[in-house]
Amino acid sequence: MAERIVVVGGGFGGLLAVRGLRRANVEVTLVDRQNFYLFQPLAYQVATGSLSSVEVAVPLRQILRRQRNARVILGEVAGFDLEARHVFVTSLPNGGTLTLDYDTLVVAGGARYSYFGHDDWAPYAPELKSLEGALDLRDRILRAFEAAEVEQDEAARAEWLTFVVVGAGPTGVEMAGQIAELGKDVLHSEYRAMDTRQTRVLLIEATGRVLGAFPPSLSASGERQLRSLGVTPLLETTVVGIDASSVEVETSDGARSRIPARTVIWAAGVTASPLAGLLAAAVGAETDRAGRLTVEPDLTLAGHPEVFALGDMVTVRGLQLHGVAPVAMQQGRHAARSIRGSSRMPFRYRDKGELATIGRSRAVGVVKGTRLSGFVAWLMWLAIHIVYLVGFQNRLLVLTRWTFSYLTRGRGARVIHRT
Repeated sequence: MAERIVVVGGGFGGLLAVRGLRRANVEVTLVDRQNFYLFQPLAYQVATGSLSSVEVAVPLRQILRRQRNARVILGEVAGFDLEARHVFVTSLPNGGTLTLDYDTLVVAGGARYSYFGHDDWAPYAPELKSLEGALDLRDRILRAFEAAEVEQDEAARAEWLTFVVVGAGPTGVEMAGQIAELGKDVLHSEYRAMDTRQTRVLLIEATGRVLGAFPPSLSASGERQLRSLGVTPLLETTVVGIDASSVEVETSDGARSRIPARTVIWAAGVTASPLAGLLAAAVGAETDRAGRLTVEPDLTLAGHPEVFALGDMVTVRGLQLHGVAPVAMQQGRHAARSIRGSSRMPFRYRDKGELATIGRSRAVGVVKGTRLSGFVAWLMWLAIHIVYLVGFQNRLLVLTRWTFSYLTRGRGARVIHRT
């Protein structure tokens, strides 16, 4: 009888684990509450109209259609019984529940943004970790420009044209740069009653520099490129309040001020998927302050060598890893190799570098120890993201869209869905 593998989560880690088992004598069941795989690094381009949702999201069944030993179940995991080796699935499309038996379990639940105990801010400052969040943000951003067009009061119009991005990591920097380009380069010829080049983009960061995970020289380069786009970084500044029309901030010296703004994007801090807590409860373990579960060097749970946990929802004992897609992808491949083989080798991350795009022909990055900035870094970023996209059709569509946007400065996916 073939070994039964249950994989929870169809993101970077989970999908790579499933695909890594395509030639193994196993039966793989992939469980996810969504029926698609999202290429999350490009979600911000959906939010700013550069790409459409179908160009960054691919149905899981389509990806795995030729993998005969894999099936997909659309549902939500509600718990685990590690002693009996059961996974409990709820919210099935037919309204029912399901118990899955396994010989080996792989849990790759990822993470979501943390509001640091202020979940009441979420309605005013949506996140960008999900496709739903990206589409919601696109509607809000586009509606802000529409509102500014019909607003008669200059102060109120300025509120609509002020965009606040919280968090100056790669996602926040990319988002701020895209909004600035949208207002200054893309939309200014399309509106008649106001000038979109008056768009004001503020990037709030609690630390002393943007892109804090990058070397200081690249962080400084990134800040210069942001400012050249018209983005204003507010460093050593924390958010202390958000409502429908403003953001309250506090600087490092304790001074507080209120910024009138109608659109806020949250890209600061992450917390692990609730799946980490469910696993921790199943083994009687604790999670850290970010909700992450600690796993052994081989990515298994202590006392349960048949259970792998990976991605942003875990910390690996003895390693310090960033919550980036390449880590989850390599962990997924590692879990598949361990399942195919007879030994449990420690996970070793091969750091190939990191890139962050800021805008048209603007980016910074480190690739195999080489520091890049500006146009060269931007081309490298484009090439790497095309390579990592799933499916030839999506690669071709995104490459075509980017080429058109570069030549025309256009954004073709600017449709407001929610009125």
